Amino acid sequence: MLITFEGIEGSGKTTQIELLYHHLKQAGHDVIKTREPGGTAFGEALRKIFLHENLNVLPLSELMIFMAMRAQHVEELILPALKNGKVVLCDRFVDASYAYQGYGRGIDLGIIETLNRLVTKGVRPNLTVLLDCTAKKGLKRKAAFNNVMDRFEKEDLAFHRRIKDAYLKLSREEPKRFLVIDGAESIENIEALIRKNVENLLKNYGI
Repeated sequence: MLITFEGIEGSGKTTQIELLYHHLKQAGHDVIKTREPGGTAFGEALRKIFLHENLNVLPLSELMIFMAMRAQHVEELILPALKNGKVVLCDRFVDASYAYQGYGRGIDLGIIETLNRLVTKGVRPNLTVLLDCTAKKGLKRKAAFNNVMDRFEKEDLAFHRRIKDAYLKLSREEPKRFLVIDGAESIENIEALIRKNVENLLKNYGI
C-alpha cells in the first residue's frame, strides 16, 4: 500500500504524514515513512546539494536529478517495502514532477510521463492526499518555521500559484486516487479526515 502526500510549500503535508505514521504504528500496522527528494542515502546526499538556495539548476537538469533520485528510491526502498506488505507513506512522489517541473518549469508533460514510467517500474500510489492552500499562506507558514529558504521556497509567488493550480488539475484528472483537503482547516480536523479515509482504504484492501 503506497500513500503519498502532495501540496505546495507550507501546505502542512509533512506534519500530517508524521501524525498518520504514528497513528498507524500504534494501530499495529507495518508502516514506513519516506520522502522525495531523498529517501535513500544516495537521495539524501543529493538533496543537501540540490536544494541549496544559491544553486543555479536548469529545468531539465532539475528533472533528471529528481528522476535519478526516484529510480534509486523505488528500487532500494519503496518496491521492497511494498513486496513485504508494508504501508509506505511518501512525502511527495510522481505528481510533484508534473506540478513542479511540468507546470512550474514548463517541461513537456510527455517527457515527464515517460521518465516516470521508466523509474517507477509501475508503482503507483493507492491514495494521494493533497493538502490545498493558497500560495501566499503556504509561504508565510514556511517563513515562520524556516530561517533559511531553499531553492523552491525562494521562487516567486507566481511560480507557487502555478504549482497549486497544477495539483488541483491533477486531482481533477484522477479523482478516485486523490483526497483533496482544505489546508486552512485545523491540524486536528485534517488529521481526522485523513485517518478516516486511510482506515477505510486499508479495510477495503484487507490490511
